[in-house]
Amino acid sequence: MKRSSTTSKKGGVVENTGYIYNEEVSIDWELRPGGMLVQKRGVGSGSAAATSGPMIKIKVSHGSYHHDVTVPAQSTFGDLKKVLALETGLEPKVQRLLLRGKEKDDEECLHIAGIKDMSKVILLEDPASKERKLEEMKRNQGILKAYEDVAKVRAEVDKLSDKVVALETAVHNGTKVTDKEYVILTELFMVQLLKLDAIEADGEAKVQRRIEVRRVQSFLDALDNLKARNSNPFSHSINAVSVTSKCETFD
Repeated sequence: MKRSSTTSKKGGVVENTGYIYNEEVSIDWELRPGGMLVQKRGVGSGSAAATSGPMIKIKVSHGSYHHDVTVPAQSTFGDLKKVLALETGLEPKVQRLLLRGKEKDDEECLHIAGIKDMSKVILLEDPASKERKLEEMKRNQGILKAYEDVAKVRAEVDKLSDKVVALETAVHNGTKVTDKEYVILTELFMVQLLKLDAIEADGEAKVQRRIEVRRVQSFLDALDNLKARNSNPFSHSINAVSVTSKCETFD
């Protein structure tokens, strides 16, 4: 593309105004493909020049979606990307625009590339961006699953805690409880600990898992104390801390 610069003097009376002017105007020219000699657009004048021309409608295919966007005919592919960002939510920097199977640069003008009214363009998302989105989606799904898994364990622990309270009440009332009941309840709590250990969690989900682990461990300690008191009724006054109050700090 050849460019040249000319300087011309203009002078005379402006029509319908009566004002006289005499100034030098520097004009830059550029030779575009096809042999067309046009005035070079100045820095910052592109948008004004683009919006002053006729408007064209472009049909854009994006996967299974289709968008009809209207832009000035003098726009660039970069301008088109900005409009498509509002339509698709894709940032211009992750967009790839293809015309007749070839990717177009942001600086290239639509009309120079042969874009006319109702022309078709294909929009693709940059593969690296798509990969990052998939990784983020998987991470979010993993966090959500961790929350759900911890919540399931918490619900099971709540049910088991009622049984611990029932055992505590029985021991306080002097009722003899078989060792088998302590063993079964202890094993059920251990199962919940194993479930918590298997949960992969990060961030807040990891904090919630840790809290639930401590809560289960507190119930296991309470069961050990109840079993010892049940075996030796005379030690009733020793370690007589309520199971419920002991575990409230973990809720």
